[in-house]
Amino acid sequence: MTVDAPTSMSADIGASHAEIGHREAGMPTPLVGMLLFIASEVMFFGGLFAAYFNARAAFPGEWGPPPPAHALEMLPIALPLTLVLVASSFTMQFGVWAIRRGDQRALRNWTAVTLLLGVMFLAGQLYDYSILGFGIGDGVFGTVFYTLTGFHGAHVFGGAVGLTILLARSVQGQFSARNHVAVEAVSMYWHFVDVVWIALFTTLYILG
Repeated sequence: MTVDAPTSMSADIGASHAEIGHREAGMPTPLVGMLLFIASEVMFFGGLFAAYFNARAAFPGEWGPPPPAHALEMLPIALPLTLVLVASSFTMQFGVWAIRRGDQRALRNWTAVTLLLGVMFLAGQLYDYSILGFGIGDGVFGTVFYTLTGFHGAHVFGGAVGLTILLARSVQGQFSARNHVAVEAVSMYWHFVDVVWIALFTTLYILG
């Protein structure tokens, strides 16, 4: 029994539509790429944290900030910086929720606030460096401290660049409720940066 051409063509078209629908139901490729990038960054920072705890175990008698600095004395700057970065994670998510509703104006406003908080964090970190009283060459702790916080600061700077591009595109009205994958991707990265800082703050400033 043979199948006539129209029936065969209809079956092919139906299969194509089913295939397209299946592809659209999955996670967008840019988000998959961002997740893979974040996974690699988790391993990167995991290695840095491993180096921290290894150095701490290897030098128990001389561990800690060189005198006259002390871990608890660094909190007056580090704690507000932590609150600023955590707040920026909330504002970033508010922006995501806004564009999911199609609210472009709220997206612009929340993105601008998030960028401002990120810049405030970077400026505060530079100020913190200037008053700590020790440098990267002052003992094992100094080396590990500046390596961890420095790399994190570089990631925050990268996130700020991404937020700047996001803000510029939002001003041009390039995002909508149906098209905002870039907003989701940047928010994922920014949340990751915030979580890493919380771990760093706990490790370096609380545990010492």
